[in-house]
Amino acid sequence: MEGTIFNIQRYSLDDGPGTRTTIFVKGCPLACLWCSNPESQDPRPQVAYRYTSCKACGSCVAACPKKAAALDAEGVHIDRAACDRCGDCVKACAHGALRWSGEVKTVEQVMKTVMRDKVYYQTSGGGVTCSGGEILMQPDFVAEIFRRCRAEGIHTCADTCGYGSEEAMRKIMEHSDLVYFDIKHMDPEKHREYTGADNGIIFKNLAVALEMGVPAVIRVPLIPEYNSDEENLSALADYVKSLGPGIGHVSLLPYHSYGSNKYRMIDKCYQLEGLRKLLPEEEQRAREIIESRGLRCVVSK
Repeated sequence: MEGTIFNIQRYSLDDGPGTRTTIFVKGCPLACLWCSNPESQDPRPQVAYRYTSCKACGSCVAACPKKAAALDAEGVHIDRAACDRCGDCVKACAHGALRWSGEVKTVEQVMKTVMRDKVYYQTSGGGVTCSGGEILMQPDFVAEIFRRCRAEGIHTCADTCGYGSEEAMRKIMEHSDLVYFDIKHMDPEKHREYTGADNGIIFKNLAVALEMGVPAVIRVPLIPEYNSDEENLSALADYVKSLGPGIGHVSLLPYHSYGSNKYRMIDKCYQLEGLRKLLPEEEQRAREIIESRGLRCVVSK
């Protein structure tokens, strides 16, 4: 069985308990304005441009049979509509400025990487996390990785935005020990405006995970001027409280722009350029709102 991934991160400490290996699968049905991994949205491998390595030699332009690559004073630009992903430009680039983002791997290949660190999982209480992109776009691949992990006694954590079919959700949850579940916004209209999709399916799939007895951590990307207002956070806190004891805690993820440079690499525009960071008092108020409902709240740094 094969799947498309764009990274495997070993020794991760932020994607579940203990020391973990995080497998990032490619493809996401959402397009959040604040996405820090825009290269994860396209489900297929794509050419990425590392402009800091470019020598402006023009070899990629000459090699492209579709004339999709162009060079100007700002560097190389690729017409993504014209590009057929043949890879000739990557082969022609002697400086590594053009590279593939994403690759197809078998479950067996992934498991070879996973098994290298089994001793660390055992000693730290860690395991394997599948993230994205969105894991519900590759449910068979993710479920099989998790099934294999569990057979080896390795803890599994599913990191999902919840936007996908119920069948896909059930398939992955069957082999999940924990789910990290993102909630972007409570209001369906604003959710659609900021992510490109409605949130009804997301709430239904969270109910599926809890119905199947999978412990959940709710994760909230906290974006100033978008979802950090008291009205949204109060609605979120009330909703999470209503879900019952299946929720471990709420994790708030304050906005950062660390991934903004990746947009240029795939010829996209970062729409939140110049957006300010959350103020310390805003983070504190968000935590107070969550905790006022009797929920445990963690603010990531």
